[in-house]
Amino acid sequence: MLNHKLCVGVITVPHGVRGQVRVKSFTVEPRDITRYAPLVDADGEREYRLEFVGHTKGVLLARVDGVCDRNAAETLRGTELFIYRDTLPEPEDEDEFYNADLVGLAAVRPDGSAYGTVKALHNFGAGDMIEFKLAGGGDVILPFTRAVVPEIDLEKGRLVVDPPDMFGDSESAVSVRGEDEGAA
Repeated sequence: MLNHKLCVGVITVPHGVRGQVRVKSFTVEPRDITRYAPLVDADGEREYRLEFVGHTKGVLLARVDGVCDRNAAETLRGTELFIYRDTLPEPEDEDEFYNADLVGLAAVRPDGSAYGTVKALHNFGAGDMIEFKLAGGGDVILPFTRAVVPEIDLEKGRLVVDPPDMFGDSESAVSVRGEDEGAA
């Protein structure tokens, strides 16, 4: 069920002549990427094992098993590194979850009507955001707060979303526009 892959980093460029690479880690603690073994490519066809050797300019320096020279390291440039979701421990608290577990969940309004599906989660620096593919078409990004998403039920494969009324009710908006147009 949870055997999808999660991208935990990317090999950016070779470093030196002995096959080391620079790795941009997406884990909370960047060095933790070396704890996951094996890492796999996007297709899941090739496995990688990393050994931490240092830091430089916001990235890790690592050795990749089987890579011994710069030419071999160069072939890995841009390789995204993944782990399988089922290798991660289950969250200990019922209110904790991995963001990746939410992607694809059905989203319903508090009254049970369809809202859409979870498309992605983002953090652009001002807090977590959740993106939905709307049932009626289109996408919307909302704050990922308990007020907006009051319930998450992974077992049922759904969450409840109570979107804020960002534009006021449509009748008021029409009457305001009508008043403004008449005044001109």
